[in-house]
Amino acid sequence: MKAMAQGNGTRVTEFILLGFAVRQELQYMLFLVFLIIYMTSLVGNVGMILLIKYDARLHTPMYFFLQNLAFVDLCYTSAITPKMLFNFLVSDKSISYSGCVTQLYVYGVFATVECYLLAAMAVDRYVAICNPLRYPIVMSQRACIQLATGSYVMGSLNATTHTGFLFSLSFCNSNVINHFFCDVPPILALSCSDINVNVMLLIIFVGFNLVSTLLVVFLSYIYILAAILRMSSAAGRYKAFSTCASHMTAVTIFYGTLSYMYLQPSSSESQENDKVASVFYGIVIPMLNPLIYSLRNKEVKEAVKMLMKSCS
Repeated sequence: MKAMAQGNGTRVTEFILLGFAVRQELQYMLFLVFLIIYMTSLVGNVGMILLIKYDARLHTPMYFFLQNLAFVDLCYTSAITPKMLFNFLVSDKSISYSGCVTQLYVYGVFATVECYLLAAMAVDRYVAICNPLRYPIVMSQRACIQLATGSYVMGSLNATTHTGFLFSLSFCNSNVINHFFCDVPPILALSCSDINVNVMLLIIFVGFNLVSTLLVVFLSYIYILAAILRMSSAAGRYKAFSTCASHMTAVTIFYGTLSYMYLQPSSSESQENDKVASVFYGIVIPMLNPLIYSLRNKEVKEAVKMLMKSCS
C-alpha cells in the first residue's frame, strides 16, 4: 500500500480498484461489452444534445430538460467508465488519491442532478397535462433555467459534502477498494476512523434526495393520472399517456436501481450486489435513456428522420 508519513500515522497516496473478480479471458470479454455500451451511450447522448439544439421544433421545456439529462448522463458515465475499461486491460489497477477524489465528486454531482432533473421533468408533464392553458407562463424559459440551476446546485452540495467528509478520514487498514470505481460505501469500509458521521450524512442526504424528488414525481403522476381518466376522448388519453411513458420508464429504472444501491444494509454480499447495480445504474442507464426517449417519442423520431433526410 503506497502511503506517505503524516505525523504519527500514514496517509494513503493511491487506491487499488479491485473491480470484478473474474478470469482474465472474461476481463477481455467484459471490456468489449462495456466498450460497446459506452460508445453507444456517447453517440446517443451527444446525438440527443445536438438534435435538440439544432431542431427548432424541439425548443420546448420538455426537451430543454431532456437535453440537460443527456448531458448529465454523458458526464457521470464518463467519470467512471473509461477508468473501468482501462483496468480490464492492465494488471496495475491503481488510481491516485486525487483521481479518486475527482471521480467520486464528478460522479456524485451528476448522479444527484439526474434525480432533480427527473423530478423537474415530472413537474413539466404535470403542468402540460393538468394546466395546459397556463403552461407557457408556468414553464417559462426563466422557470426552466431556475429548475435546472437548482438541480446542479443540489448535486454540487451533495457531492461536496460527501467528498469533503469522506476524504477527511484516515485510511490505514487497506487501500483496496472492492469496487470498479470510487464510491462512498466501499471507501468507508477502508477507514480506520469513526465513520458514524459519514454514515449518517449518507443516509440523510441520499434519503432526502431520493424521497423528495421521488415524492414530486409520484404526486405529479397522481394528478396526471386523474386528469387523463377525466378525459372523454380515447385519443386524448392515449396522447397524454404517451407523452409520459418515456419519462415513467426512465424514472422506474433509475430510482429502482439507486434505491437498491444506497438504502440496503451493508454486508460483504451487498458489496458484490452493489457492483452489479452500479454497472446498470452508472453505465447501462445512460445508454438506455436516449433510446427510451427516441424510440417512444414521436417528435424525436420525426426530427431524426428529417436530419437523416437532409444529410442524405
